[in-house]
Amino acid sequence: MSSLKTFLTSALISGLLALVGSPAVAMSPDDQIRFFAQCAGRLSAQMEFQWMFDGVASERTKAERQSAIDILEAMTPPGRGREILHWRIEAKQAQAVLLSQGTFRSDDRRARLALAMAHRQLNECRSALIS
Repeated sequence: MSSLKTFLTSALISGLLALVGSPAVAMSPDDQIRFFAQCAGRLSAQMEFQWMFDGVASERTKAERQSAIDILEAMTPPGRGREILHWRIEAKQAQAVLLSQGTFRSDDRRARLALAMAHRQLNECRSALIS
């Protein structure tokens, strides 16, 4: 029953992604898992960063993060947990660096570029989530 639930959930997610035109659509199933793992990591970094500056927005990001985690858990095959956790941590760290550079860097041009990249990556993740 569990494998049927996983299969049906994955099929539903893939169908919904096709409808919204997400970047995850053209990816292999393994690439989709990595995409959502990275999204969960990026959204975690965003949420933690918002705790310092915008507590209200952090609640929205927390819900988005949970959606990414739910999708990821539905897609995760047995035995891949450590690898997927590694992807999440890498993406979280990279996003935190971009957010920190964008906020605290004295070089305005580089700060703007860092924030633009951070926002672009978050928007890619958010486009794959159903709000």
